[in-house]
Amino acid sequence: MIRQTQCGACRDGQTLPFSFTMAFQPIIDSQKGRIWGHEALVRGTNGEGAGAILAQVNHENRYRFDQECRIRAIQMAAKLFPVDQRPILSINFMPNAVYEPEACLRATLQAAKKTGFPLKNIMFELTEGEKIDDIEHVKSIIAEYKKWGLITAIDDFGAGFAGLSLLADFQPDLIKIDMHLVRDIDKNIARQAIVTGIVRTALSLDIMVIAEGVESQQEFQLLKDLGVTLFQGYYFAKPRTGALSPVNLS
Repeated sequence: MIRQTQCGACRDGQTLPFSFTMAFQPIIDSQKGRIWGHEALVRGTNGEGAGAILAQVNHENRYRFDQECRIRAIQMAAKLFPVDQRPILSINFMPNAVYEPEACLRATLQAAKKTGFPLKNIMFELTEGEKIDDIEHVKSIIAEYKKWGLITAIDDFGAGFAGLSLLADFQPDLIKIDMHLVRDIDKNIARQAIVTGIVRTALSLDIMVIAEGVESQQEFQLLKDLGVTLFQGYYFAKPRTGALSPVNLS
């Protein structure tokens, strides 16, 4: 009943009581020395950080917010990147805000079709920071996304509610190692051991790995030595709204 009510509220045109926009942060492929993709990050229209926006998301409006994030990210990315240069576009989603996977994906598919954004270049990040109420429901979401050729990922891996147990339940295409494990990893043997285990597990399951939150050359080099090839963080570029940030590829 709750799912029907929330989905109906979206279809009936319920509007959000706040405004927001998207900033884009590059994801770097260190092996090829190029930009692999961009993550769409929520920002306020007056420069507010993501926290100020997410603090206004509640049970009543989270479905609508989740849908608006997807559409806005695709629309804005389509304007930033020429048709023949569309990178991977990474979009966060709230697993508990997806009520019916097939129905909830329709707006995404429509936005992609309207803007000419290839579905194979769209990645959805399931944030491990949100407690998952129903693992079977999440598995159905992932299956639906994969059916359409979308890339799936677990964000903030290693800092959330489920950790490695998520990988036992379903295997995404990619995991993003949480920035708290990345921070000062060059000085912390325990973090090195944990990340080594994550990378080895991911490789054995044919899952790609991104290290996010990289802020120094030392962190970058150590993570490369551990086998990570995809990176995101201030060391390479900061998120930017309305334009693309200069990128450090060294």
